[in-house]
Amino acid sequence: MARFRRKSCITLIALVLLVLIITVVLKALTPEDSGFSSPVGAELSPERNNDNQIQRENNNKADQTKMNDSAQSDKLEATLRRFPPPNYYVHAFYYGWYGNPKFDGKYIHWDHPQLPHWDTKVAQGYPQGRHVPPDDIGSNFYPSLGPYSSRDPSIIESHMQQLRTAAIGVLALSWYPPTMKDDNGEPVDDFVPLLLEVAHKYHVKVAFHIEPYKDRDEVNMFTNVKYIIEKYGEHPAFFKYRTNTGKLLPLFYVYDSYLLNSEQWAKLLKHTESSSIRNGPYDAIFIALLVEEKHKRDILTAGFDGLYTYFATNGFSYGSTQRNWDSVRAFCEDNNLIFIPSVGPGYIDTSIRPWNFQNTRNRINGKYYETSLSAALQARPDFISITSFNEWHEGSQIEMAIPKTAQTVYLDYLPNKPAIYLEITRKWAAIFGGERRKWQD
Repeated sequence: MARFRRKSCITLIALVLLVLIITVVLKALTPEDSGFSSPVGAELSPERNNDNQIQRENNNKADQTKMNDSAQSDKLEATLRRFPPPNYYVHAFYYGWYGNPKFDGKYIHWDHPQLPHWDTKVAQGYPQGRHVPPDDIGSNFYPSLGPYSSRDPSIIESHMQQLRTAAIGVLALSWYPPTMKDDNGEPVDDFVPLLLEVAHKYHVKVAFHIEPYKDRDEVNMFTNVKYIIEKYGEHPAFFKYRTNTGKLLPLFYVYDSYLLNSEQWAKLLKHTESSSIRNGPYDAIFIALLVEEKHKRDILTAGFDGLYTYFATNGFSYGSTQRNWDSVRAFCEDNNLIFIPSVGPGYIDTSIRPWNFQNTRNRINGKYYETSLSAALQARPDFISITSFNEWHEGSQIEMAIPKTAQTVYLDYLPNKPAIYLEITRKWAAIFGGERRKWQD
């Protein structure tokens, strides 16, 4: 019996040793990184566990980003459906020169100085000095968005929504070359990329309104047009117009074009000149400012493609006098020029030119604007330009304004609501669209 138990123990020990030997041999034959490794072993590996967790987190983030992007896209599309379609034949002059401490470290343009009259005796009778925002700003109206910064993305979003409410398809941006600025502002070219991106979201196009920057001539105009087209010309929000010859070209408004004589402009704009910009990669549609009657002939001689009138004050200049528009239109038709009359809701700039009350044009609760729009349509224009979306200093804005009383009692749009001039614009943009289709039939 004892011998049997001894044999059993020996057999059991031998069996245990055999199992251990087999286990060691199998482990040696199976590398740790083998594709056939145990999935349990993989789960127990800290490195692989971390890798899988990171991968899962990345996948979750990617999925969440896609969901957020999709939600934002759906929200934007729903917003766009609330607006009327943009009319790309209605342009609004747009100013991006405003600033405030939050975005720019100081107020810009809202603190505009009160400009003295050129006659020193007259000047003595009027206040001078700078405005002191936020309650005292260089405007007779007060914006519903307050004294904002043009660089604030939320402000640009609001502006695009207001433009779309008005069915305006193109904003014409007041532009100075990089590092240059107007007398009371800062350089604006560096905010153009942001403006283009937000405009594109709302299907609004951007044209350039080239200001009379220091020492502007035909040579640096070529350089600056080249700069604009090379830097911004491929952006989907950059406005281009298909001409009668089938060319798709940018359109540039040239403010105070009369400051350069027609012979100089011709070097840039005439096909026959060796320094011409025509028929090359930087060719464009150039629109001159018509102020005096004699400028019609100068504009034609210079080689411009068309003209606009800018000023919102009916009677201020030959070009802005509405009874002249029929004859201006006839001149343009005879000479194959584009005719773009400019209309505005009113005009008052006594916050910055306190002596200039004779050029004030009362809004008459929207009647002045509607009369101007009607006059423009009767002249059968190629485009209509609006002076302005937000030139607050001259009280020509259609941007929303609110009642405000501070040191100054500001004008407002009452008894109408803040969006009244956007709504009037939308109404006439639709009428203009219908009339254009009739003219083309």
